[in-house]
Order: sequence, then structure tokens, then C-alpha cells
Amino acid sequence: MDRTERRERLAMYALDSPAADRANAIGLANAEWFHSDVPRKRMKELMRREDMPAIRWTALWLGVMLVSAGLAIATWGAWYAIVFLLVYGILYGSGGDSRWHETGHGTPFETRWMNVVVYQIASFMMMREPTVWRWNHTRHHTDTIIVGMDPEIQAMRPARLARIIVNFAGLYDVPVSFKLMFMHAFGRLTRDEAMVVPSQEQYKVYRTARIWLLIYAAAIATSIFTWSILPLLLIGGPRIYGTFMQVIYALTQHAGLQENALDHRLNCRTIKMCWVNRFIYWNMNYHVEHHMFPMVPSHKLPDLHADIKHDLPAMYPSIWAAYKEIIPAVLRQFKDPTYGVRRELPPGAAPFYEPIQTPAP
Repeated sequence: MDRTERRERLAMYALDSPAADRANAIGLANAEWFHSDVPRKRMKELMRREDMPAIRWTALWLGVMLVSAGLAIATWGAWYAIVFLLVYGILYGSGGDSRWHETGHGTPFETRWMNVVVYQIASFMMMREPTVWRWNHTRHHTDTIIVGMDPEIQAMRPARLARIIVNFAGLYDVPVSFKLMFMHAFGRLTRDEAMVVPSQEQYKVYRTARIWLLIYAAAIATSIFTWSILPLLLIGGPRIYGTFMQVIYALTQHAGLQENALDHRLNCRTIKMCWVNRFIYWNMNYHVEHHMFPMVPSHKLPDLHADIKHDLPAMYPSIWAAYKEIIPAVLRQFKDPTYGVRRELPPGAAPFYEPIQTPAP
């Protein structure tokens, strides 16, 4: 695939591309998806929201962040301050992603304002405009990995490897986020943003950008006034030095799997993780389950997995096991963009739901 062919193919992922028209024309957009059969009573139990589990997870997350930040400040100048900053940075720049995601769904807390507060905090940490990303993520769940419809496809075919690699240090996302903040502050949206954000909510985007830029300006001014980089390492900086775990987790979700499929077992992964990773990632390692039933709170996803695992491909035993599949698949897609990993189902599982057979665009 030469450079021109690659550029043309990547353009198909835009929300106003011919691929979007095609997805609408053949019934891939806003389509009916496969769901494992779960008794109605049991599903109501799984979907019931509770404050206390989320309060415990959130209190631990913010508590460890505050303690590690305090220790970093107290030991600033000593080499081991780096250890405390790393803990703080990962919980900010990677843990913030899963908190943004879950509270964006409104499922962790029963009390609505708690979801809103944590969502706003985590959105700021991840430099994701909360109104834009709420609508983007709604599209992601409605049209998961449907080319031209899903605005959150990370590993396109072919993958933008340079972008993925530099994003382990936020070196693509952060500059783009600041560019968008300034654009929003001046009352403008990108073409894709204008397509997903209703006109009556666009003022929220502009207001948020102005507030965030004031906060970052205050952090920069404090850093200059104190002649120390520490304020920037605590505000904004973790989106660079602490975001690498978020990238590691995010690529396991869909990379290398099927596009234009209407069965989440074909385009999502469920991975076994240790309790530390599950805490940072807030149980989003149960990703097939989350996409199949997005209104189930994250702390109940292990229970949901137990209920439907007879219908699912085997859980990957580790992050590394997933990457042993992802890396060769992504590299193969440079030569064959139609290729996607196809998992095996256990005996007795409901067959893959494939009502439409369509070649990749």
C-alpha cells in the first residue's frame, strides 16, 4: 500500500466520509447488536447503581493521588520524589481515563451529581472536552468500530503507528487538546465536533475551554513565580508522563479485531488483569461485557462476566497475551487492511451474529 492509498483509506474513518454513507445505506449504522441472554430480573440486579462501591474506589483513587502529591512536594529535590510523582502521574494521566469513561456513562454512582463531579474532574485531567466527548462516546457505543461512524477508532487500518507510539507520552493528544481548547475558547468547533454536538449544547464547550485555559495559565504563572517545574508536574504534566498505562489499556480494547461487525465478541477483548491494573482501569478489562451491556456499573462487570462467559471467547490470561495477538495483527493490516482477528467461541455458545456480510471499504 503506497502513501496515497494509505491516505485515502484513513480518510474513510472520518464521520463525513463515503464510508459513513455506505454504513447507513447497508444497515450497519444504528443497527441491532448481539446480546447474550440474561434473565430480565438478573439484568435489573446487575444494572442497579449504588453509591458506596464507587465512593470507595473514588476515595482510594483521589486519596492515593493526594498523598503521593504531598510526598512529592515534601521530598522535592530528592531523587525519590520521582517515585511519588510517578504514582501520582499514573493515577492522574491513566486512572483519570477510566474515571472519565465510567462517569460519562453515569453508572458508577446512584447519586447523579457525584457522577457529574468526577466526570468533570477526570475530563480535565485527560484534556477531553466533557460535552464533546460525551457525544463522541455515545456514537462509539452505538456504532462500535463501524468505519465512518465511530469517532473513537484508535487502531485504523493501517494503524498510525507513529501517532500511537508518541502518545505513550501524550505527545500527539496533548498538543491537539490545547489546539482544540483555544479553538473552542474562540467559539469554534471542528467539522466532526459540529456533527455530533447538538447546537443547544455547544456553548458548554466554549465555556469549559475558557475555564480550563485559565487554570493552565495559573499553573504556568505559579511555575514561573516559584521558579519551579513542580506546579506543571502536578497540573497538566501527568497527561504526558503518566498516560502510558492508559494507552496500553486502550489498545487492548479493539485493536486488530473485526471492523463493521455487529457482535461485540468480534470487536472487543476481555482480559484478565491483576488488582492494581483493575483499580487503575476501573474494571474496563471486561470490555466485551461493557459494550454488550454498557449500563452495568464497572464494579459488577466481573459478575456479568460469570453470567455470560459461556457465550464469550476465552478471556485473555494477561495484557501481554493480548499484545501477542495485537502486534502481529496490526502489522499484517499494513499489507492486508481487510484482515481482522477472529476469536473462537466455546462449545454451545450462541453463534456470531453476522446478518450483513460486507467487505472492508
